[in-house]
Amino acid sequence: MNKSLEVLKNIYKPYRYTIKGNVVIFSTTSGDFVVKEKKNDKNMKDLYTYLSSRGFNNFPALVDESRSDVNVYEYVDNVSMPVEQKSLDLINIIANLHNQTTYFKSVTEDTFKEVYDAIKSNIDYLKMDYEQKYEEIKKEIYMSPSHYLFIRNVSKSFAALDFCQSELDQWYDLVKDQNRKRVSLIHNHLSLDHFLKNEKEYLISWEDSRIDTPVVDLVGFYNQEYFNVNFDVLLQRYFEKVKISEDEKKLFFILISLPKKINFEEEELKNCQVIREAFDYLFITENLMRPYYTVEQEN
Repeated sequence: MNKSLEVLKNIYKPYRYTIKGNVVIFSTTSGDFVVKEKKNDKNMKDLYTYLSSRGFNNFPALVDESRSDVNVYEYVDNVSMPVEQKSLDLINIIANLHNQTTYFKSVTEDTFKEVYDAIKSNIDYLKMDYEQKYEEIKKEIYMSPSHYLFIRNVSKSFAALDFCQSELDQWYDLVKDQNRKRVSLIHNHLSLDHFLKNEKEYLISWEDSRIDTPVVDLVGFYNQEYFNVNFDVLLQRYFEKVKISEDEKKLFFILISLPKKINFEEEELKNCQVIREAFDYLFITENLMRPYYTVEQEN
């Protein structure tokens, strides 16, 4: 990237350049530009052409993609706004992306079984890991604060894992005889930091995008921002705009209900923070899901 930067400096002649995260911003007399290293051999020109053909244009213009190691994009000014408003704007864009690029893909009978086996393997691993930690810690005469915090709350993790297994079995019953599944282009790197707005809305950082179930975007966005925004409102908005199936909704709730893996470190304060965050995640997720499962039980 350094070699290309020197060449681009001679071309764009910036009076200032700024390093921000993994990009370099050129400030020039003809406008500002973002230089970003290419990743995963993703052809951004083809991606943008496809998105435009589907009526989706919420991405920064690609100025120069001719170089082997970097792309040059237009620089987008960002308007400051409340996080609640920003998250609603983002979920609207994601709903539009999924709707505009949705199609049904033929699948074999093994497709859903592979998903089932992968999630079940994760559930079994987490259950074993939590049980092992529980058995080791309960033998201690004098527990550290982090170990005591773990013991006091670990039943919540076991309950979440039992819920995931039960729901996974029900999900598989719904999909095992299907021969197609809904897919769309997913951004696959959603966060509030990747949403910009001025005269229109923009999603940036498309390098990890791919064709997959839209559930992946929702799960990724939730795991990234669950603590920062009210996802109850966001889910309601998304479900209003996207015709999501029962099995897709169930898969989403299974994936966000999986407990976080806990790794104890040497620093006790850090351990307490990690454990508190892991169990806060479960409590927040349970509260998010409660209205949906209450409705199901009432029906």
